Amino acid sequence: MRWIRYSQFEEDDFGIEAEDLMRALSDYFLQSGFQDPYGGYPYNEDTLDMLREAIRQALENGDLLPPGEYEKLDPEQLEALIDRLVEKLITDGYVSEPPQGPGREGDPNPEIRVETTDKALDFLGYKTLKDLLGSLGRSSFGAHDTRDMSTGIEASGASKQYEFGDTLNIDVNATLSSVLRRTGNAKDIDYPDVHVHQSEYQSSCATVLLLDCSHSMILYGEDRFTPAKRVALALAHLIKTQYPGDSLRLVLFHDTAEEMRLSELARVQVGPYHTNTRDGLILAQRILQQEKKDMKQIIMITDGKPSALTLDNGQIYKNPFGLDPLVISRTLDEVSRCKRQGILINTFMLAQNYDLVNFVHKVTELCKGKAYFTTPQTLGQYLLMDYMNRKTRTVH
Repeated sequence: MRWIRYSQFEEDDFGIEAEDLMRALSDYFLQSGFQDPYGGYPYNEDTLDMLREAIRQALENGDLLPPGEYEKLDPEQLEALIDRLVEKLITDGYVSEPPQGPGREGDPNPEIRVETTDKALDFLGYKTLKDLLGSLGRSSFGAHDTRDMSTGIEASGASKQYEFGDTLNIDVNATLSSVLRRTGNAKDIDYPDVHVHQSEYQSSCATVLLLDCSHSMILYGEDRFTPAKRVALALAHLIKTQYPGDSLRLVLFHDTAEEMRLSELARVQVGPYHTNTRDGLILAQRILQQEKKDMKQIIMITDGKPSALTLDNGQIYKNPFGLDPLVISRTLDEVSRCKRQGILINTFMLAQNYDLVNFVHKVTELCKGKAYFTTPQTLGQYLLMDYMNRKTRTVH
């Protein structure tokens, strides 16, 4: 790798493992390519220099080195350490190796791009899922669903310690109780702590995660989009490892809508500006029609009411002010089509403005799903528990 600059300090990496580095850089990998820190406009240029700067910041913040060690490094030692840590990420398969460019001394070529790999996304999904499981049951969420309609049958059988081959219907309360008795720290979950309900899976389920990426998701000083990406990765990891008979597809909606591969999720950006919920629902229905599952559902994460739709002539009609009758009626038509096809819609609202609540209330009435008032901090807890509860039923 000609762009790595070796030095006399190359053998000393302070025992920093690639997983430790990934934990420290998890926010960077989810936010990279997110927005221009100067102008606020999206860009998508993950360069080697950006990765190196993220590692430098983690070292400076004390996330990787013992107290006082960072201050002992001279500039040459620091650059050599960063080189080795970048190499470690590549060697362990968390980022793809940049294409070989012309070798040169000094700093690496700032135009070299780096890509997160499937292994990195799996790690981020696992980390988020573990963090969410560690937080469940430890706090009062403070959110509430808008109606008392049931979206599934929760398992109520006695729980037991997990044994290899058991169905992974996790009993969160029993699992956390075991962790607390053993360590006093609800985040340190280990294999013997896991307890499961004595229940079996419900019918296989096809899910489309409908994620709002309109510009409002990063406005007003609050980043709602990065937490939503974390939850999507955690849900993907949950389904992959615990519900392998299920499927998960991702649809982004903004001025229009597009399907995005889950492997590209870490690089997804916010924008354009408006909220075309109707196009998102149309695309989600097309995707679910291809799935041969007994149960089909749409999970929608949004912070705004519909403000755009695609007209028959292909033009985008936009009206960001209030509830536009044309936009709302066309969008609710798609909700009704979902109901006729047996597609459940559960909505997670990251805002509580009147227009959004009014729209989601109508969606909930039409499709008999659930709607949750939540925040970026509690989104993962609610979405995870909602999905897991609907996947279980008691064995009689």
